[in-house]
Amino acid sequence: MEVTRLSSQGQVVIPPSLRAAHHWEAGQELVAIDVGDGILLKPKKSFPETTLTQVAGCLKYQGTPKSLEELEDAIRQGVMEQWHDRG
Repeated sequence: MEVTRLSSQGQVVIPPSLRAAHHWEAGQELVAIDVGDGILLKPKKSFPETTLTQVAGCLKYQGTPKSLEELEDAIRQGVMEQWHDRG
């Protein structure tokens, strides 16, 4: 575990060992995801963002369609479960 500090300008330095482990270099765009008791930083995907409507035809799900909010809640819950399983 690495410790860092939030600056008065809201900046956080990601320790060099973590940057190296994830191959992140200066200028890397990150997505910040709220997971309840903290945040998860993930590299921004290089492909364009799509909507559920644009990709729904490729899904095999037969039940009632889920809203974007329901999907995001399910993803957040999965991340939180993984985070707490590590502790």
